[in-house]
Amino acid sequence: MKRILLVCLLSSILISCNSEDKEEADLLVYNAEIYTVDDNFSSAEAFVTKDGKFLEVGNAETLQEKYKITEKLDAGGKSVFPGFIDGHAHFYMLGLQQQLVDLTGTKSFIEVVQRIVDFQNKRGAAFITGRGWDQNDWESKEFPTKDTLDQLFPNTPIAITRIDGHALLANQAALDKAGITTETPFDGGDIEQKDGKLTGIIVDNPMSLITDAQPEPSTQEQVNALLDAQKISFEYGLTTVVDAGIDRETIELMDSLHKEESLKIRLYAMISNTEENLDYYLDKDPIKTERLNVRSVKFYGDGALGSRGAALKEEYSDRAGHFGALLSPVEDFKETAERLAASKFQLNTHAIGDSANYLVLKTYDELLEDGGDRRWRVEHSQVIDTSDFKYFSKNIIPSIQPTHATSDMYWAEDRLGKERMQGAYAFKKLLNQAGIVALGTDFPVEEVSPFLTFYAAVARQDTDNYPEDGFMIDQALSREETLKGMTIWAAYANFEEEEKGSIEAGKFADFIILDKDIMRVEASEIPEIKVLETYVNGEKVY
Repeated sequence: MKRILLVCLLSSILISCNSEDKEEADLLVYNAEIYTVDDNFSSAEAFVTKDGKFLEVGNAETLQEKYKITEKLDAGGKSVFPGFIDGHAHFYMLGLQQQLVDLTGTKSFIEVVQRIVDFQNKRGAAFITGRGWDQNDWESKEFPTKDTLDQLFPNTPIAITRIDGHALLANQAALDKAGITTETPFDGGDIEQKDGKLTGIIVDNPMSLITDAQPEPSTQEQVNALLDAQKISFEYGLTTVVDAGIDRETIELMDSLHKEESLKIRLYAMISNTEENLDYYLDKDPIKTERLNVRSVKFYGDGALGSRGAALKEEYSDRAGHFGALLSPVEDFKETAERLAASKFQLNTHAIGDSANYLVLKTYDELLEDGGDRRWRVEHSQVIDTSDFKYFSKNIIPSIQPTHATSDMYWAEDRLGKERMQGAYAFKKLLNQAGIVALGTDFPVEEVSPFLTFYAAVARQDTDNYPEDGFMIDQALSREETLKGMTIWAAYANFEEEEKGSIEAGKFADFIILDKDIMRVEASEIPEIKVLETYVNGEKVY
């Protein structure tokens, strides 16, 4: 009897000691199909987190034996991925757009006008703004004019921006408020006239005359915009968003909301290229916290293809004598690039047309030839002369938005002609040359959904499965390449691959659970995939 009691006592002590020796962990996720996106693209069925980071990846039985776990989450066999990273978007703008007239998806100018009327009946705004119209989706593909808006709103300024952000329509009240006449000088863009009269269409640079005349949003409206954008992003499984072009005031507001923990999403900020912004930031070190990274500058090389503002080497196929335009003189761009090269900041340049891309690529190549890990980015990399692909590398990174291809495919060849299409929307060529691609949406120009990004990259079709064989299907990415472009490669393009982009020990515990396995379902099902749960720092945020 004494012997039995002694054995029991020793066993109890041993169990107690083993329990006390276990390392503590906050969360165990198990019964999951985990895509780690590590170097081997390995899979697992469980992981544990601690203090906001992944602690270990493996199998549930081993992890439960090794760790004393506070909380356990049964994933029910669902697929788990690193939190998605949107490599190029307009986060703050998305939030602000929730307070504007939403004109996305309109099928005619009549529908645009009706939405404005409905909005004004509800809001009674002193200056009506909106965004999202696209004349390429209408029966008439021509830019609208201000006449109808002048008749309905003779005293209320209206400025509605095209979906790509590179053209707007203003009524006469808005033109008057901005002081725009047929004699107004401008450089880089257009103030459209017909028969010596303003049509209301303004393209690229002179748009600032209208935006400068608009009332600034209040601080509370700015806060609401950021929180609204966060809510939408989390619903789509985005845990990091690259905000492509924001000012110091917005960056500092983001930082303050991060500190008070109402804003939890991670943000990579591209500083807008203004003299004030550059003077403030470039002589300093980049700003880096766990949730905010400020180490890049956004420069606009040219306009958009849809508004014929993209700068082309040869004239537009559908408009004789028109080449688009650079938005800044070549000398200004080169001076800015030289200034960035002498700083610790990354340069990220918007380039759509083959002429703009050549200027950007050649300038990058000359300034970065001495080496160094600079990772300068070409935002959009949309139309490339076939002789210019050679410039891309892991130090000159193509940052592309797959849904641009499926949005533009109906009319892109009309703009470019068949020959130039060989270097347009060429995702596979870009990947083969650079070794990586960073993928994003460019929301709110396109929809927020990363599943549409994934679908456009791998299927090269719209959601009606058009065209049947895919648009330039030889330029499609594989599912593995696409997932990397939305996770680890996007992290690399932000200098953040050591802290995010994969489910590995030591990295931030940012992960998502999906209702279907995006790597295995039929391609046609990808756009309808839903995010079940989103986690940032191991905390459930959606």
